[in-house]
Amino acid sequence: MSSPDKQSSASQRIDWRGVARVALLQILVLLALAGGFIRYLNWSSEAAWAEFLAASKAAASDPKPASRSATGLGPQSPTASLQLRRT
Repeated sequence: MSSPDKQSSASQRIDWRGVARVALLQILVLLALAGGFIRYLNWSSEAAWAEFLAASKAAASDPKPASRSATGLGPQSPTASLQLRRT
């Protein structure tokens, strides 16, 4: 076995082309992942916007607003409280 001191200088050189290829590959993967993430954000925001518009159109087309909110903090009629006590 040869000692590290006796290794040829050719085996101790850095392969700069290999380093450049690996760096370029890392940059390309990073750009591909960033592009996919940006496309996903764009798609999800468009889906959320469409859902928001659909909900607001449904709320605007409803002529009678809800008499009581789901949390029970909204206005309530006396008959509603009687119905709740019976159940």
